[in-house]
Amino acid sequence: MITTTHALGIVAAIALVSAALRFFPALVFRGRETPQSIIYLGDVLPYAIMGMLLVYCLKATPILEAPHGLPELIAVLVTVLLQLWRKNSLLSMVVGTAVYMVLIQLVF
Repeated sequence: MITTTHALGIVAAIALVSAALRFFPALVFRGRETPQSIIYLGDVLPYAIMGMLLVYCLKATPILEAPHGLPELIAVLVTVLLQLWRKNSLLSMVVGTAVYMVLIQLVF
């Protein structure tokens, strides 16, 4: 059983590590130009991570039995179209998730 103190310690540790990871590049490259390799990684890693998340989320989709992955396909299409239209990742993911949940709870 997790106590309140234990839970607060976990949250504090996560916050500390997150802050350290955010501040580390600023401390390392302070006063110097950021290397091109780091800039490149900053450009390509978000797309790579989203691709990995997509594969992870769809890896167990049952395409041989009803509804044949249709809710997942519709939700992915909504997410992609919304991202192309609004260019807002948070909005796209939230709406895509909501569409998926509505489809599996009420439609399929």
